[in-house]
Parts: sequence; structure tokens; C-alpha cells
Amino acid sequence: MSDSRPARAACAPLRTRLLALVYEALLLIALLMPATAIFIAIAGDARQGPLHIVLQVYLLAIAAAYFVWSWTAGRRTLPMRTWRLRLVDRRGQAPSAGVALARFVTAMSTWPLGALPLWWALLDPERQFLHDRVVGTRLLRDPSPPARGADTRRC
Repeated sequence: MSDSRPARAACAPLRTRLLALVYEALLLIALLMPATAIFIAIAGDARQGPLHIVLQVYLLAIAAAYFVWSWTAGRRTLPMRTWRLRLVDRRGQAPSAGVALARFVTAMSTWPLGALPLWWALLDPERQFLHDRVVGTRLLRDPSPPARGADTRRC
């Protein structure tokens, strides 16, 4: 009798997740720069005062929307596709929007604390970042890339 379940994907190595994180930061900068330009074109100078806070909240909301959308329903960010990473929840499924938002908020609130998630990952027995440990998600490495020339389009 054969098992029809797919082979379990391995946890992504810390090095791979860090490289994807750098790539992710570059893409996020590329996303937020035009968003900032649009905001300034509409609202004017936002270097200080209440408009500065509005700009920061606006950029945080754009980043949250990008990541939550990318992490749910089996979608992945470009770095996750490049490094063959997949985010799953405790059940091994794509996280819900609530779980993805909790992951984003936890990550955004812990990274400024001296790269706390990185230090946590170095000490964690499974090398999980703090935000993944808290929310119950994990980044897995897909076992193999699609075959060359394979039709990967969705119907």
C-alpha cells in the first residue's frame, strides 16, 4: 500500500532564511520608495510633525499588506520562490490572514530589539526565528525545483 501524502519538506536552513531576508529587504525598499514618492506628491513634506507619523503608518500598512498577501493561500514572495521556501502553520498548511498578520506584527516588533529574532534562532534547537516560534509558523524548504521545461502555469 503506497502513501499518497507528499514527502515532508525539510525546515529551511538558517543560512538560507537569512539570505532570503536580505533579498526581501531589498524588494521591500523597492516597494516602499515609490509608495513614499506617491505619498509626498499628494500630501507634501512629511519629514516632521503629524504627517511624518501618517507616512510611517502608511508604509507599515503597505509592508503588512504585501507580506500578509504573499504568505497566505500558498503564495510566496519572490525571495521565497527563489530560495524554494514555503511558510506553513502548525498544521502544515498555508497560514490564515490572521496568523500571517500576527507573524508580521511580531517580526516588526522584535527585529528592532537588537536583531532579537536572529539571536533567538541561533539558540533555538530548531533554529526558528522568534516570530515563527511565537506564532507557530515555520519556513520549509521545498524538496526540489520543478523540472526544466515543465509547464508550471496554473489553469
